[in-house]
Amino acid sequence: MTVSPAARRKARHYAMQALYQWQMTSAAINVIEAEFHTDNDMSKVDTDYFRELLHKIPQQLSDLDGAYTGFLQERDADELDPITQALLRLATYELKERIDVPYKVVINEAVSLAKKFGATDSHKFINGVLDKVAEKHRAVEVQATRKSSS
Repeated sequence: MTVSPAARRKARHYAMQALYQWQMTSAAINVIEAEFHTDNDMSKVDTDYFRELLHKIPQQLSDLDGAYTGFLQERDADELDPITQALLRLATYELKERIDVPYKVVINEAVSLAKKFGATDSHKFINGVLDKVAEKHRAVEVQATRKSSS
């Protein structure tokens, strides 16, 4: 069964919100997941993807944070606002673990969510960090894309 890009996009949208809630409240992941299924119309959401993101990202926090913190320029990881942190974790997870999703899609989705939920211009920061994460974890794909567009 193929999943529509819109259903995947909604899964990311809700996963980012759920991860934000988890970061802010430390509530159990299963409780947050149940709340999202109760409070939102999940009929047009890739719920399997939502569930994967919501459960796997907290399990890999130190690895995911370590994968992007070296690219934060002048900032410290603990200075990141919770939305930026949730988006970087989500996108870094996808870049590292979901090679079936093109890296440009991962970055574009994170930038789009940052424009919607993040602080002013946070999308530019997120784009810059994720470009570097992609170069490291998707080097072959990034190089292939650059060669084909030149």
